[in-house]
Amino acid sequence: MLAFFVALAALALAVLAWLRPGFTAPITSGTGKPLPGSIATLERVQLGGVAQGILIRGRDVANPVLLYLHGGPGTSELGMVRRHNMPVLERHYTVVVWDQRGAGLSYAAREPASGMTVEQFIADAQELTRLLCQRFQQAKIYLVGHSWGSLLGVLTVHRYPELFHAYVGVGQAVDMREGERISYEWTLAQAKRAGDTRAVARLKKIGPPPYRGGLRHPLMTQRRLLGKYGGEVHGNPRGGMPTLLRGVLAASEYSWPQRLDVFRGIFANMRLMWPQIVSLDLRVLAPEMDVPVYFLEGRYDQEAPAALAESYLRQLRAPRKALIWFEHSAHFVNTEEADNFNRFFVERLVQETQSDARHHSAAASHTWPTASRRGGAMPSWPRMQSAR
Repeated sequence: MLAFFVALAALALAVLAWLRPGFTAPITSGTGKPLPGSIATLERVQLGGVAQGILIRGRDVANPVLLYLHGGPGTSELGMVRRHNMPVLERHYTVVVWDQRGAGLSYAAREPASGMTVEQFIADAQELTRLLCQRFQQAKIYLVGHSWGSLLGVLTVHRYPELFHAYVGVGQAVDMREGERISYEWTLAQAKRAGDTRAVARLKKIGPPPYRGGLRHPLMTQRRLLGKYGGEVHGNPRGGMPTLLRGVLAASEYSWPQRLDVFRGIFANMRLMWPQIVSLDLRVLAPEMDVPVYFLEGRYDQEAPAALAESYLRQLRAPRKALIWFEHSAHFVNTEEADNFNRFFVERLVQETQSDARHHSAAASHTWPTASRRGGAMPSWPRMQSAR
């Protein structure tokens, strides 16, 4: 009888844990009370007519707003960013992490399927940006995009530069079709070099991209082997999935059903969005940006090959542009070298862009070069800065 009641109690606790909604802890002062002027909230906002989830955290709502766009598409990085970056960044920024349509907290927003388009994601991003500007009474915000989010970020900033102080690309994707080809060939070359006949056979079986006869199996096969050889996380043959999983499990912001939605969202978005994004090429779609641009690149990134990002940035026309190399990282620089990643935002980003803004204001009475998206001659911008 005792065993029955113990089992019943355990079941009740499990049900309660399953039903408990996600929450984010308040930012507290030394006394343990919520810090005056801080914000820590998990919310749903209407974007494009559907509810989508965002996490907002910051010690002072007067600080600059920084919006983070996750990768995938469909890969919620809320837990990862919450664990590795927010503890530092929320001291200096009001950090907003948005789960896009079909991802994590916004898994239900994959419907209607007609909204799962690149154009709608751009519209959602600008709508959220305007809401944040209005809410925090700021004319502009900072935008950070990782992987797929870096494509979305560039396209959004290119179209609405007036809303942004600067853009930061992390694991910047450029030409999806060319990037997938390079990634596949690199993975195959590593397998051959290692004498891994089984991996070579599996890669040859799926063949090079574009993958035919279904996307999920060949893409997941290539990504697992890419991770095995360090092209996703440097020096870690398990790739990025363990980091993602730890973040999902540790983050109180997800309920247990939402934790499952994180992984359901990855596959749902792959099916709905991949055929669209594989044709994107930023060299054609965004040859110039009217804001400062920074690329934070892992030296060993072969998921979004860093060589393409370097080449694109060299050609890109922007008022300021810089390539910052992370020498011990691949695709996930914000977790692989979290301290260096966070330091960039604390010590460099705002200082440089505010200095640019002051200089621009002081020179307003003089002729100032501007870039036109309608073509024509472009001014000579400062040369790319590269930190090695």
